Amino acid sequence: MKFLVDAQLPVRLARFLQASGYDTIHTRDLPNQNATSDNEINALSIRQNRILITKDSDFVNSLLTIGQPYKLLLIATGNINNSELEALFSENLQSLVELFNQHFYIEMSRNAIIVHQ
Repeated sequence: MKFLVDAQLPVRLARFLQASGYDTIHTRDLPNQNATSDNEINALSIRQNRILITKDSDFVNSLLTIGQPYKLLLIATGNINNSELEALFSENLQSLVELFNQHFYIEMSRNAIIVHQ
């Protein structure tokens, strides 16, 4: 399973996912870094079968209207510090991986994982 972490989320999350054994890149790893356009992010996600992890609801609209990105994890925690975000992923990573085997759009808040059909 491969991930692409969007600009509003910390590089630390990408490094956590890498350390957990997942092929993960952050937008800062891309040539245009955090200035990479949504269209470029979608194209990369499709081309490399990467699950986009973002807080940006524009990607929800894109997914539902044109089927891009490849798969989407929307982080709906509001403001959260890096340690809390990492702990949230640590607690839920296995469940997320299992859910993404069958679903393409998942939302995670501080206390729930919502699978969208």
